[in-house]
Amino acid sequence: MGFTEGSGYDRSLVAGARAAVKDVLGLKKGETIFIVTNPDRDVREISMAIFDAAAKAGAAPVLAFQEAKGQFDFTEETIVKAMHAEPDVLLSISADKLGKDKVGLLKGYKGKRKYNSIFEKLYEEKTSRAFWSPGVTKDMWRRTVPIDYTRLRSDCGRLMKHLNASASVRVTAPGGTDVTIGLKGRKSKPDDGDFRRPGSAGNVPSGEVYVSPELGSASGVIAFDGSIVLSEGEIVIRTPIVAEIANGFITNLSGRSEAKALRSSIAAGQSKARKMASKGELPKKDLESYLKNAAAIGELGIGLNRRARIVANMLEDEKVYGTCHFAVGSNYDGDAESLIHLDGIVKRPTMTVMSSSGRETVIMESGRLVWDKQKV
Repeated sequence: MGFTEGSGYDRSLVAGARAAVKDVLGLKKGETIFIVTNPDRDVREISMAIFDAAAKAGAAPVLAFQEAKGQFDFTEETIVKAMHAEPDVLLSISADKLGKDKVGLLKGYKGKRKYNSIFEKLYEEKTSRAFWSPGVTKDMWRRTVPIDYTRLRSDCGRLMKHLNASASVRVTAPGGTDVTIGLKGRKSKPDDGDFRRPGSAGNVPSGEVYVSPELGSASGVIAFDGSIVLSEGEIVIRTPIVAEIANGFITNLSGRSEAKALRSSIAAGQSKARKMASKGELPKKDLESYLKNAAAIGELGIGLNRRARIVANMLEDEKVYGTCHFAVGSNYDGDAESLIHLDGIVKRPTMTVMSSSGRETVIMESGRLVWDKQKV
């Protein structure tokens, strides 16, 4: 029966829940799905709608609640233990974060590489498939989840082909960004809403291609002028944050209050790492790298969701078509860990990929994919 046919949640969420279950997850009869959420109204109702949609698809959903977690909080141990049951599908529908895995941070989980989260290990090792929606709202869910996934997946595929065949990418933008990032040894990843196979995972709402920069390769200037995640919350940027980058790390930040807030957030990530190491919650041998990587450029992402807009919620902001984003902190390849991963938006970027032989190809111009411009 589910939640008495949806009486416990807003019926306008049903279309998105059905799209998530059918188009995104391709959920099958008998599959197990573990949904972790918080009591907060928006994520609670979205999770209930997904539970019902999953049950109607013949799957076996389980819905678990924990109090909302922040950037530096730990996931409840009972939730972590439940994930060890290895469900077919894992979902985190959170008001802020799922939380960090205490055992994973301290001891790690072995696999193709060392993982500091059982959630991450399960999809990276192709045991489960997953999506996570940190900070999702009902308005966002209604607008950005029931979309044209065929078009999105086509855009992602074409972008990845260019990035994966290139040695570097240069990003410029009207706000002052001019940065080059190495891509050697890296493979871009899609957040294309196609999580139908074990090992596939990403955000919902979906809509980006992202890549971890080659270590030590980012150099130039990034002028964040859209929005940015801080250690506590997110802000729309009024005065650009200008970050000078050398050898993969921020060497100087300038601007006004927004730049000061980012500087404080980086310091907060470093301070938290020191405290965790002193308590035995983080291996002391890893402390120096955690401190250093708090100022690293850990990601380049390209937004592709045409129904997304900048709303001071990075789950949606980083998907906005016509933008890109860079993360300050940890990367997604597991070789530059940090306690923070702070995404910041750059508007109307032009991107030029460069091959190892020096050939240049423009893939995005003033925020528009070149193949979109060719259709005009």
